[in-house]
Amino acid sequence: MDWHTWHRAYDAPDSYLSRRLALVRERIAEALDDAPDGPLRVVSVCAGQGRDLIGVLAGHPRRDDVRARLVELDERNVAHARRAAAAAGLDRVEVVAGDASATDAYAGMAPADLVLLCGVLGNLTDADVRRTLDHCTRLCRPGGVLVWTRTRHHDTGVCGWLAERGFVPLWVSGPEVPYGVGAHRYAGRGGPWPAGRRMFTFVGYDALHGRPGPPPHP
Repeated sequence: MDWHTWHRAYDAPDSYLSRRLALVRERIAEALDDAPDGPLRVVSVCAGQGRDLIGVLAGHPRRDDVRARLVELDERNVAHARRAAAAAGLDRVEVVAGDASATDAYAGMAPADLVLLCGVLGNLTDADVRRTLDHCTRLCRPGGVLVWTRTRHHDTGVCGWLAERGFVPLWVSGPEVPYGVGAHRYAGRGGPWPAGRRMFTFVGYDALHGRPGPPPHP
């Protein structure tokens, strides 16, 4: 998969990805609106071009409170995200080129007030989804918010797995929406962030299900 080319679908306002992105941005804005006063930490796993967080922060009143780390493997997407952050004057948004599955990539940022897990879960086995959510209990601070996405016909277990780990739903897309988007607040106790671990193996939707993923265009 050419993940840089894949992102071009976001440029079409009525594409599948653009419509999903709009819901994700709404959840991010709500999380920032409701966050306590003071500095905020945000991490994005497999951040792509950062269109979700950067698109919100550019015009949000809490922008100067946010220190963010976006972790993405594709160098071209990293370059795109860095340009977008610079153009928006977001000098506290750090875009890291690296393996987003490695816990070391988030050292110094965990636990975060807002964790973005968008465009990730649909490319993982169910076992790795659960393992990643286990790590989110330490990646997300108690009281913090996790925003996630997963393909609609494979997202049915996510809310239950989150509940088992102490996450409380704030908003989850309904069955009329062809993609799963959710925001959950972490009500657990958390713990120290582990070093030197791998949270998941990014398999890819095609390899997992034997067919292409949901079309980026309608």
